[in-house]
Amino acid sequence: MEITSRNVHKSAVMEAFETNKSFNETFFDYTNREGSYSQRLAELTNRSFQRNELARTIRSYMEPFGVSEAASTHLDELSNDGIVVIGGQQAGLLTGPLYSIHKAITVILFAKQQRNELNVPVIPVFWVAGEDHDLDEINHIFTEQDGRPVKQQYPERFVFKTMASDTVYDNGRMEEYIRLVFRDYEETVNTKQLLEEVLNAAKHEQTFTGFFVRLMNHLFQKHGLLLIDAADKSLRMLEREYFENFITESEVVAEKIVKTERLFVEKGFGTPIQATNDAANLFYVHETGRVLLTREKDLFVNDAAGVRFTTEELLTVAKESPWLLSNNVATRPLMQDMVFPVLAFVGGPGEIAYWALLKDAFHHFDMKMPILVPRISMTLVTPETQRALEKADLSFDDVMAGGVIIRRAQFLEEHQDNTLNQLLKDTEASIQSQYDKMAEHITDVDLASLTEKNRAFHLRQVTYLKDKAEDALLRKYAAAIRNYSLIEGDLYPERNLQERTYTPYPYLNTYGPTLIDDLLNETLPINGQHVVIYL
Repeated sequence: MEITSRNVHKSAVMEAFETNKSFNETFFDYTNREGSYSQRLAELTNRSFQRNELARTIRSYMEPFGVSEAASTHLDELSNDGIVVIGGQQAGLLTGPLYSIHKAITVILFAKQQRNELNVPVIPVFWVAGEDHDLDEINHIFTEQDGRPVKQQYPERFVFKTMASDTVYDNGRMEEYIRLVFRDYEETVNTKQLLEEVLNAAKHEQTFTGFFVRLMNHLFQKHGLLLIDAADKSLRMLEREYFENFITESEVVAEKIVKTERLFVEKGFGTPIQATNDAANLFYVHETGRVLLTREKDLFVNDAAGVRFTTEELLTVAKESPWLLSNNVATRPLMQDMVFPVLAFVGGPGEIAYWALLKDAFHHFDMKMPILVPRISMTLVTPETQRALEKADLSFDDVMAGGVIIRRAQFLEEHQDNTLNQLLKDTEASIQSQYDKMAEHITDVDLASLTEKNRAFHLRQVTYLKDKAEDALLRKYAAAIRNYSLIEGDLYPERNLQERTYTPYPYLNTYGPTLIDDLLNETLPINGQHVVIYL
């Protein structure tokens, strides 16, 4: 592997996060600097956590998927004095977009780095957002066809907005779907094994979250990554008193977030949460799905679902059936910090933007925010794509700057049959000229109308010849054009980063099943720059 770092376009929030001291002091408790970690460690030492219960809960959750020796050691450390580096993601099909894998890689590498720096057990944890109910975000993946990303949507439809952890798929339809996806992958020595692994994972599970976790656990088991579903009932039982706090303090929390978001807007960073003063910042798991609650005087309501709770009634739900409650983007970070001894949170650009609104909410519960670490952003360049770049005399930077479109247009322009193009142009002009003369001469209305139809017919024939000439050009230079399409489709599909479009499986298929392990054995920079890896 060859590894390089590149600057790619960043949001205003990420630019400020990485370079603006005032921004960080305003919206965060710690900066991502060396001295911050010992300070955060000292803070965690003075807080209490349900360590034994948490370790038992995670072990129990992971056992059906397999607890590796490394994960078991991490669980033992967590029950004692271990601290965690944590990140999370929705439960996507075939692990979802590559950035889920990149986030897990960052969590593992950063935990290892801080373990060495602080000389204390630092444990990698992946928090699966199985409580998420937006199935339209996770029910599809993209494969590459002829240099273009093509959406492959799982065909089964679900009526209710059920959580990913509660949504049961049809095993037969899922098997058909997986086989359909793999048909778009080039047959390699790795394809059969990969397909069997994915089919086996789907067969053993019933829900989107279970399928996701089984694949993730398989990919990262050697490295002791701990996985926990935010919607797990045993975890919810540990969270009962924290839900009670969110209920009783919901008005104050909402006001603090609204106030911070106003400041965020004033500084030109937009509205990541679009917070409102009546937000409860909690969901209730209703029979029709997961519904967002708002406050209406002393009630917690969702009128569309016909849900209405008094404060006391909702507190009873928190005590007796906490799995019927779940967090939104505002309370999930708070809950995470209450449950886990979090040294650092690994997040993407969107997550860091909404975390920036939560400092005062953390302080309200006598906590400081953990250190925020941007996940590694990376692009994998296969040998085939490397060869295509060399043939086209393009660099990765050229591709990110939109150079493929320009170079392809230049190539076609250089290989045009200029003589034929001029003849077609002259023919079109001659037809127009002759028919203009006839139009001036003809006075009969019906004949004039027929003349115009005849003109249009001949012009269509010229256009037809133009199109056929263009087709002939494309056929003649199909290999070169396909080369440009391959580059664009793989590295910058639809002007999106690769990691936001494709799952890891086409790259595992090309490189081999050790891809994740090999990446974790490399020294990948965690410095905010985009990492380009030539496989």
